[in-house]
Order: sequence, then C-alpha cells, then structure tokens
Amino acid sequence: MTSVQNRQTPAPRTGKQALAEALRNATYEILPFKSAEEKVLAHVPTDVALTVTTTEAKGLGPTIDLAVKLGEQGYRAAPHLAARQVKDRAHLTDIVARLREAGTDSVFVIGGDAVEAGEYPDALSLLVALEEIGHPFTTVGIGGYPEGHGKISDELIEQALKAKAPHATQVITQLCFDGDTTIRWARKVAADGVDLPIRVGIPGAISRQKLIRVSAGLGLGQSAKFLSKQQNMLWRFFLPGGYSPNKLIERLTPAFAQSDNTLTGFHVFTFNDLESTEAWRQRRLAKLS
Repeated sequence: MTSVQNRQTPAPRTGKQALAEALRNATYEILPFKSAEEKVLAHVPTDVALTVTTTEAKGLGPTIDLAVKLGEQGYRAAPHLAARQVKDRAHLTDIVARLREAGTDSVFVIGGDAVEAGEYPDALSLLVALEEIGHPFTTVGIGGYPEGHGKISDELIEQALKAKAPHATQVITQLCFDGDTTIRWARKVAADGVDLPIRVGIPGAISRQKLIRVSAGLGLGQSAKFLSKQQNMLWRFFLPGGYSPNKLIERLTPAFAQSDNTLTGFHVFTFNDLESTEAWRQRRLAKLS
C-alpha cells in the first residue's frame, strides 16, 4: 500500500472546533472617536484585525486617519469606504494612494447614508471604480443583511449582493440577534451561488451605559440614525449587567461546521468597549480549550 493510499481524509470539524477558530480569528469594529487609538493599544492584541467605521457627520477623514495610525502600530485596520462620501475619481485616487503608502491592505466598502452622493451612489459603483484604478487591497469586505434593509427591498438586496460578490473577498453582516435568521440567510446566499466567506456581525460584551455614551458621542442627528437602526437590540442592553453574546454564538456554532453555508467567523461590533469585549473573547477561548 502506497503512502498516498495510507492518507486519510481529515475528519470534519466539530462545532466546538469551528467556534474556537471563529473566535480566534474574530475581527473588531471600532468607532473613530478620540480615545479609540488609546483603547486599541491598551486592550487589543495586534493579531486581531480591525475595521474603522465612518459617519456622515465626520466624513471619511477621521476613519482613514485612524486606520493609518493603527497600521503604524502594527494592526491590520480596514477603513470603511462609504461610496456616497467619495466625491469623484480624483478623491478616490487620493484615498487609495494614501492607504497604499501606509501599507493598508484591507477595506470595507459600503454605500453609506449620505443624502447627497458624489460620483458613486452605491457600493457596487465604488467597487468597480477601485478595480479600474488598480487598488492594492487583498481583502475587500461588503455588507450582508440577514434581516433585510429598512429602505431597500429584499429582492434588490439579494441582487446587489450577487453583483458585488465578484469584486469582494468577504461578507460582513449587520447585527442580527436571531441566530436562526442568520443561518437561514447564509444558506440562501450559498444556494444563490455567492461563495464568499461570511463573518457574522455580533455585539461585543457591552453595557447599556456604554451604548448610551456611544450614541451621544455620535451627535444628535447621527445618534438618531444609529438608534433607529438598532431598535431591535436596545431592550437587550437593559438586562441586568448589560448584554452578553454567548447565547447567540452558541446558537450559531453548529452552522459553522456545516457545508451548506459559508459562515467562517465573527465580526464584533465593540462600540469601543474594547476592554470588556476582549476579556469576554479570551474567557470564551479559555473555556473552549
């Protein structure tokens, strides 16, 4: 019998193994507030990849600035590029040039909420433009919507995901607190022929006080938009001690080991509560090991 014949097919991963891998490779989303860099340096290991959000009020500047600064400190930080905040091709070229010079190799492309758009009205148009100018990014994320989008029909959302997928390398979902909804959505995405790895958006270990401070820090108009988007999660933060994502990830765990979807990791919405979120992740990893 040859050595080739002696080889055995690797055993499929168990849910526990899949969960441990997903937590080890989790990514963190942070807000570009003044204290963000200090908190990242104090509490987040450099092997945790980050994304930096953008807001209509502050524009792309603070987002790109923070992503570059964190990159200089050894982090892999992907700025959110909101298409509607990119004025034109010259503006996009300048953004890419700065990120290229800083060695940034990841971006997350979204449409954005700006009422008035420049040359790029949606994520797809910006993705195409990035390819046309020859971007340097090895990881390009796009958004996924397990519970749909408040202003866009499910049919259009599905069509948009299929159109954007060839220009991207991963999908990051919006927050969804129903594990079954996320699993059903992920199975449908796979059945529709989109085979990109999916990171499931989950909240970090955050208290209601922290959520209130975050929403206040966004400014009145941005706070109203933020809270309107997160209505389905607000009541959970009024539980004693705040919210823990444990039950949600336990419900998602079996799906990570199944072949009918491409769920591969977690994307943690930290709301900049990085100390609590990282402590929670380390506790879960210790328990799994």
